[in-house]
Amino acid sequence: MKGDISLSNFFIFNSSYGCNEGEEHKKILYYFPEKDDLDVQIKNIGLVEAIIQFTGTFKPSCPVNSLHTQKKRQLYFQPEEGFWMVMTLTTPFIDKTKDGTSTREYIENDIQDNVYQAVLRQTYSMYKLFNGSFNNTLQKSDIPTLKSKLEKFYVTYLKSLKLTHCDILNIFNGIQFLPLDKQNFLNVQCFLNEIECDNSLIDSTLFMFNDHVIWSGLEPDDLQTLYQYLVHIFLPSYMETELQGGSMPRNPSSPFALYHGRFINGPQNLKTAKVVGKFPKIYLTKKKKPALYNMLIYRTLSASVCLFIEDEKDITLPFLRELDESMGTKLTPIVSAISEYCSQQISSVNNLSEYAPRFIYFNKMNLAYKSTTHLDNKQTGNLACPRDSIKIISDMNSKKPTLDYAGDIIVKTMNDYWVVGRLSNLREFYITIQQKNANLIDISEQDLQPYGTEMVTKIRLPVGWRYGQQTVLKRSAYL
Repeated sequence: MKGDISLSNFFIFNSSYGCNEGEEHKKILYYFPEKDDLDVQIKNIGLVEAIIQFTGTFKPSCPVNSLHTQKKRQLYFQPEEGFWMVMTLTTPFIDKTKDGTSTREYIENDIQDNVYQAVLRQTYSMYKLFNGSFNNTLQKSDIPTLKSKLEKFYVTYLKSLKLTHCDILNIFNGIQFLPLDKQNFLNVQCFLNEIECDNSLIDSTLFMFNDHVIWSGLEPDDLQTLYQYLVHIFLPSYMETELQGGSMPRNPSSPFALYHGRFINGPQNLKTAKVVGKFPKIYLTKKKKPALYNMLIYRTLSASVCLFIEDEKDITLPFLRELDESMGTKLTPIVSAISEYCSQQISSVNNLSEYAPRFIYFNKMNLAYKSTTHLDNKQTGNLACPRDSIKIISDMNSKKPTLDYAGDIIVKTMNDYWVVGRLSNLREFYITIQQKNANLIDISEQDLQPYGTEMVTKIRLPVGWRYGQQTVLKRSAYL
């Protein structure tokens, strides 16, 4: 029998509430699972408060991040002053039987703190995108309203977490961009500029093709969170509904009548609609302050265009019909040209053998990432290299502070894989190579440029160290 990583509990509290004896329950703002008795909830929060206060006496400037036990891993995050978010995970295990005796072995190394700390931070970022900060809600309303918002959001969001398949991509929380030729990119930019100029209601836009961003007018932090929501939650659920026939008209008069494009949120049918309906509302940064926007998503073939309109502006049916008519006729040829261009590009990745090198690249300056170690962008565990190599990459990422602004780390695994990590300023590059008879010098001198890196470094004197049972060489470097 084998047990995977699962969510034991998740809660949010504020110690400044319910300070009097008998009022400890007032500290609880949200708690999962609801089936836990109130006494259990109070005890769990009280234990966390004690841990935070105790560890804070040693290093007040660095709050505690996690607590390790044999069966559980608890992670802490303070998103705002006074508010704490806590996520408790069950440690994966394997039941073994030897000489008629069953034993349970817990695999603590499968839970990497930096990976699941990133997951915990993302739970706050996603909430903030749709509801604003905790303090913002309290300034406009009261604690019961905050509790209601937390429950409404997390009761659904927690179900979308794929804890078993979380890895280095959660740490990066990056964005996949689609590089185009000049003409196609210019077509997209001109189309969006025309839409914004002709419709003063539209504040900014986002253009995506499949799971890739082509153009965005949002702040990087806003785009980072919104991209994760669209790619991992909204668009997959929409595509599932579409494939089941829930949102597509049946028996079209011609194959081209099916898709000149449509809004996939708001009114189901603009021609017969009598009311505008509701659009998702999100908080975006405007002049360095959060502002509430309506998000309209228009879909044509494999492209999604997000339009952001300030909440106080009135959206009418005539406006939507005019926008639909304009976008539908102009967008279809643009998307068709992009699709044709992409199909003409020969991807060497698709032709790689099972043992070919695989890489992950991340640029923190623009939040762009590219990966050939992951065969899709859905976090389904569909990997092109051993999962142990991906775990090593996450551990390498946690060692960045020891490399200053540039350097590299090389690891040899027990199954003849070499994992190379390189850091240059705010860019990271990791590659997995399987070479049975290679040595450290062979890997060190191998040209990694064909696999996507442009980080060429001059190496200083090496310093050897041990990484578990793996042989590691850490090298500081400079450009």
